[in-house]
Amino acid sequence: MAQRVLVGLSGGVDSTIAAHLLREAGYEVHGLTLWLWDPAGRRENPCCSVDTASLAARELGIPHEVVEVGAEFRRLVVEPALAAYQSGLTPNPCAVCNREVRFSLLVREAEARGIAFVATGHHARIRHAADGAHLWRGADPAKDQSYFLYRVRRSELARALFPVGERTKSEVKALAEALGLTAARLRESQDLCFAPGGIPSLIADSPPGPILDLSGRVVGEHRGLPHYTVGQRRGLGLSSPEPRYVVALDGRTNAVIVGPESALYADELVATDLSWIAGAPPGAQFRAEVQIRYRSPATPAEVAIGGEEARVRFAHPVRAITPGQAAVFYRGEEVLGGGIIASPC
Repeated sequence: MAQRVLVGLSGGVDSTIAAHLLREAGYEVHGLTLWLWDPAGRRENPCCSVDTASLAARELGIPHEVVEVGAEFRRLVVEPALAAYQSGLTPNPCAVCNREVRFSLLVREAEARGIAFVATGHHARIRHAADGAHLWRGADPAKDQSYFLYRVRRSELARALFPVGERTKSEVKALAEALGLTAARLRESQDLCFAPGGIPSLIADSPPGPILDLSGRVVGEHRGLPHYTVGQRRGLGLSSPEPRYVVALDGRTNAVIVGPESALYADELVATDLSWIAGAPPGAQFRAEVQIRYRSPATPAEVAIGGEEARVRFAHPVRAITPGQAAVFYRGEEVLGGGIIASPC
């Protein structure tokens, strides 16, 4: 009897090809769409659409269901993210969503149906060993999504499948085109599904405040902290002989701090809210490559664990360490875990 797998189906090319590859491998594939958010219309957002997911299932010849989880998504992902933005942080809602919603709820729905495995279209890889599942970067460096998965529990990774993680994005699209699937022609999403108009559009009452230089002198007024992030240069409305960048956001005083680009560099950070694939760090002190944003390169560093915090000392200064973003620890291609950046040092 074929093993059953529940595929999180968005209608996009990655999840559609994931379902196809699993069916070709002999699995009994069931598609399920966790419907999270309706920002502009019923069951339609920048990340996915029930109509396109249903169409993908029909083209593949697999059953498809939709489960509404909007209330949980709002409580677990949206509300904490908006609160973080208002306090001057730049959070990473996708990492939270993958742990608290996409994987935990997909596993819940699989268990309710007596299905052993779950699968998604993430560009990442899983390696199994005697001590359990290990998370690795995807085969395509340009599309690797392991950064967003560092919080997923090892127990969930143990039953997860990432079929497209062994392929490049171009290979995935070429296969979809060869199969004549509609997903091959869809535009790839780049936005947060719950904020197609940008985060500030969801926080209309965010108050303006002062823009300060590094000496504390008022040099302008900002439109509200959610409009800004560390490293930003455009949109400050400042006149200066030299470029100025956002170097910090102070939620206590509602101030944006600006300075020269040199002020963006630091060689240490502190991370909190730590999460480890193995359930614990590899040691009280260890070396790793640390990635501080999705599109930033991983940088060699020494990591020291003290209680619930990790202090990271980089081999060389890195640019725009941003409180609220994830610091993800790698050993080669393997994801060890990560945490939330509290502050640069």
